[in-house]
Amino acid sequence: MKNDLINQSVDYINKSKVIVAFTGAGVSAESNIPTFRDDDGIWQKYNPQLLEINHFMANPADSWKVIKQIFYDKFANANPNDAHYAFMELERMGKLRSIITQNIDNLHQKSGSKNVIEFHGNSNKLVCTNCHQGYAIGEIDLNKDIPRCPKCFGILKPDFVFFGESIDQKIHNLAAREAQLCDLMIIVGTSGEVFPAALIPENAKFYGAKIIEINTKPSNYTNSLVDIFIEGKASRILKEIVNLYKQKYF
Repeated sequence: MKNDLINQSVDYINKSKVIVAFTGAGVSAESNIPTFRDDDGIWQKYNPQLLEINHFMANPADSWKVIKQIFYDKFANANPNDAHYAFMELERMGKLRSIITQNIDNLHQKSGSKNVIEFHGNSNKLVCTNCHQGYAIGEIDLNKDIPRCPKCFGILKPDFVFFGESIDQKIHNLAAREAQLCDLMIIVGTSGEVFPAALIPENAKFYGAKIIEINTKPSNYTNSLVDIFIEGKASRILKEIVNLYKQKYF
């Protein structure tokens, strides 16, 4: 049954002219980056209030202690897995137009993908909350209680979206445009619970796209939007799909 779904997915890819991927935390789980909302996820161990923007601004030292543990101590040595590389291969072959990712771990780019739309930002960048100067993570000493801007001494914040912050409007519009243009969207590793990102596949479906979903369990999309649902690990399934596509069509 699963082989039939993989073959059908390959045929969808071959027939499609504009393919867009939509990825969530599950695509990086096999790179040893924990998800947020699963039973063993980050929010089972840490209080999500520490990443609420008003709390961060009022208690930056408390927030930064946890931020460093989660996003820099845990993420620092993570490398792309076969799912990331499969998307890179599809892009290299001219089949994948873009990746819209909710992830902030930079692994799509690290694998070699070029057109990555970071809906929630990137943990490899910092921004000053006072003068808005941006910095690469390697430019700043994160061992201080509160990393500060070398230019104005303002509090530095990771350049990703905190609870209580809005999505950058340019990024939101770009993602919406990609969803409208695609005739096939490949959803991987997301539950469809985080808004407004969760609306992106709905937008693609509204404009006529076919939807392939690869997840370890059904999501909010599975029974309402999805044309092909393949249950399992993204790295194995995507690698198998891409290898079969290359054998048959490339």
